[in-house]
Amino acid sequence: MEAHKSKVVQKLGKEYDDKYKLAQKYYALLSALNNLKLTERELQLVSYTAIKGTITYANARAEFCEMYNTTTATINNIVSKLKRMGIFIKKDGKIKVNPIIVLDFDKNITLLIKLNHEEDRQNTDILEATHNQEDGNRDGDLRESN
Repeated sequence: MEAHKSKVVQKLGKEYDDKYKLAQKYYALLSALNNLKLTERELQLVSYTAIKGTITYANARAEFCEMYNTTTATINNIVSKLKRMGIFIKKDGKIKVNPIIVLDFDKNITLLIKLNHEEDRQNTDILEATHNQEDGNRDGDLRESN
């Protein structure tokens, strides 16, 4: 059995002058870590929508256009793309950021990011598969277990 690799711990800190810039940095990190390749305008729209709660209403769209010097046509194009990616969802007739990636940007944020070697991930996958088999969930989907 291979010896465990040592861990490297690095602490980084940055202060932002407003919650929109803080949110943009958070979503830029998510984009980079998940290879989403979001543009600056897309990051701005995700951040704005996460803070405001929705981009559905005309007044929110007008405010975004004024803040970032853009058009509603651009917003519509970005919304369409982000919905296909699963970043935006439609809930109760409103376009929102997927709640799994929404934070309270009025608060300070501490992120824990784990970057593992591929073989470490494979070992984790094997352990998870073993766990799924032990609990009777052979397909890996809890909805299908009896």
